[in-house]
Amino acid sequence: MTRPVVGIIGNQYLINDQYPAHAGGEMNSEAISGVSRCMPLLIPADPRFVSIDELMQTCDGFLLTGGRPNVHPEEYGEAATEAHGAFDRARDAIVLPLVRACVESGQPFFGICRGFQEVNVAMGGSLYPEIRDLPGRDNHRMPPEGTLEEKFALRHTVAFSDGGVFHKLFGASEVMTNTLHGQGIKRAGSRVVVDGHAPDGTPEAIFIEGAPGFTLSVQWHPEWDAANDPVSRPLFESFGQAVHAWAEGTRPESVLKSA
Repeated sequence: MTRPVVGIIGNQYLINDQYPAHAGGEMNSEAISGVSRCMPLLIPADPRFVSIDELMQTCDGFLLTGGRPNVHPEEYGEAATEAHGAFDRARDAIVLPLVRACVESGQPFFGICRGFQEVNVAMGGSLYPEIRDLPGRDNHRMPPEGTLEEKFALRHTVAFSDGGVFHKLFGASEVMTNTLHGQGIKRAGSRVVVDGHAPDGTPEAIFIEGAPGFTLSVQWHPEWDAANDPVSRPLFESFGQAVHAWAEGTRPESVLKSA
């Protein structure tokens, strides 16, 4: 039986610091294949190679992955500074309109880290260039040293709105997550509901109010050990169910309707 296709948004990458490539983390493919039960398809996020219409006709859902480059601040009306880091304008040009198209059509997407931030910007929101520079905020960046296990280790709690979407999904009002990001939501976009926060107040979980499909996005990295982690697995299972439903043409009502 053919599995539904999940387009995994890739990132620009230089092999040996000189050969241009589009790259995607293996753990993203593992989570989509093993937990969501879908076929992972790496997308070259560049409008020279793909269009929004082609992507939506080819894929049944989208995983908006993390990535080192940040969304360009011009996308939310601010000037670029050194604190904003590197950019990937080609990915901006694909993912931001793709998010808006999926919100309207009900085609499912799941945003992770940069993907979480892209969803907010696509809906008219803005970002802080560096969370750790804000008064009272913690350093959410990836530890500079250590093994992958140490870099992706659980580091803080995320508390959810009582009775909200994520509370119902996890069956818990609070979970432990990893944290590997520098930027974060400054102003929530139109219809963006912030449903979970870190202890320092940083938004960590969002969805789009009134959207007809799956729009959950998180600031942490649930693709790490997704098959075994009790927080990661429900996210990818729920996303997979939405993608399967879309592929089958059932177009179910929003998973958020009961929230």
